Amino acid sequence: MKSKTSDYLRLHSIVILFGFTGILGKLVSIPAVEMVFFRTLLAALGMGLLLILVKGNFAVSRMDLLRLALTGMIVSIHWLTFFVSARVANVSVSLVGFATASFWTALLEPAANKTRIKVLEIILGLIVAGGLLVIFSFDFGYSLGLAIGIFSGLTCAIFSIINSQLVKRIDSYTITFYEMISAAAATALFLPFYREQWAEGNQLRLLPTAADWGWILLLAWLCTVYAYSTAVELTKRISVFFFQLTLNLEPVYGILMAVAVFGEVEKMDLPFYAGTLIIFCAVMAYPVLKEKFTTNQPSIPGY
Repeated sequence: MKSKTSDYLRLHSIVILFGFTGILGKLVSIPAVEMVFFRTLLAALGMGLLLILVKGNFAVSRMDLLRLALTGMIVSIHWLTFFVSARVANVSVSLVGFATASFWTALLEPAANKTRIKVLEIILGLIVAGGLLVIFSFDFGYSLGLAIGIFSGLTCAIFSIINSQLVKRIDSYTITFYEMISAAAATALFLPFYREQWAEGNQLRLLPTAADWGWILLLAWLCTVYAYSTAVELTKRISVFFFQLTLNLEPVYGILMAVAVFGEVEKMDLPFYAGTLIIFCAVMAYPVLKEKFTTNQPSIPGY
């Protein structure tokens, strides 16, 4: 029980760090795509240094190296599509799309593990998505942005499920190292297309200011090296679905931290509190409901 409590506390701490990325993103002056490139590159360098210091293992099989490279590309696609969704629509719509990650996980994780789809997880995933809809007063006029955001949620579910399997035989630090290298390479390959389609004046901003470097280092080493590798490690003991479900608290934490850090007057109206309560109840209820009803809950056959 103490071990489970410790894991849940660590899980919420990294979700808070993931929410803090929004604060850092606002403090960095260069555009988001360039920031993702530097974030993944510095994360790979930091993770490599950490592996050397702790005398970690860089060795992986060729097949696992390929899997890690492909997963890193999916991580890059996830971060980039989240950004594109925000550009096409707005941040609120992209977060609503991202909230579908828990629903995608409820569908895909049983297929990956060759088990049955659990009705409880599907219902809770949909409840969480509904909570975010309430918070952000969703506007259905942003259909393209929503579609891209949902794809971002899908990619998040995919790489989380893959990592939960890889971490059974590969150290979480090693996984993070190779996936960040791959994510940086994939983002670098995306930069020319981004420059032609979206970059202001068709120019990339690849010269961060001194202050930018400080914020990006925090983003790379605290919110990526530590938080990402910890997240991978926790999937040894926490289901990917519960991780994704808890991750839906990220925008809530992010908004609260933005108020604390920037001192901005945020309109915290009834939909915000109602949506937050819906998400919080779903996240907190999951381990209790799973423990109580897991042996009796209905499943959808086929897996």
